[in-house]
Amino acid sequence: MIPFPHIELTQLVALIGYPGILLAIYLETGLFFGFFLPGASMLFIAGILASQGYFNIWLLASLVTLAAILGDMTGYWFGRYVGVAIFKWADSRFFHKDHVERTQEFFKKYGRVTILLARFIPVVRTFAPILAGVGKMDFRIFFFYNVLGAVLWGGGVVLAGYFLGAKIPGIEKYISLIVLTIIIASCIPIAIEWFRQRTQKNI
Repeated sequence: MIPFPHIELTQLVALIGYPGILLAIYLETGLFFGFFLPGASMLFIAGILASQGYFNIWLLASLVTLAAILGDMTGYWFGRYVGVAIFKWADSRFFHKDHVERTQEFFKKYGRVTILLARFIPVVRTFAPILAGVGKMDFRIFFFYNVLGAVLWGGGVVLAGYFLGAKIPGIEKYISLIVLTIIIASCIPIAIEWFRQRTQKNI
């Protein structure tokens, strides 16, 4: 029985297990319609659950890292084959041009390292590998940042949840607050970039 049933996301992560977690990470990092999935929050909760014995932490961290790598590779090759056609798509429930434009701004500002930094930013981490493929980034460079980002984000967030769960008794009582903090922290770079663009337009 789940020890903290009042947390819906915790229940969901425990219920879907390894297959569901890996599929969610793959979809969020590999396919444009996966941008809405709670990647970082889910990984952190999975790490806490691992500290409670629900998952093997090393197996979980390894599989999550692999899923993140494969997701970005899928996005990259999707971008290579779909190419500039993605910019002509109309807005829909699962696709918004502003998501692409936001990611383009990150590429302009950070260049190749965007593939690494994007891992920590919702929405951008979904579209960054796709635009890397559209721009035909050298695959060896893309793969390097892809793997590095997957290790630091995928494995790192899971391990952070695990060690905090093991060190702080009763941390499950504060999961809602922790998840909210993760969401806010993840949105800060987006808010800063939005404010910067608005300021430039008003000059």
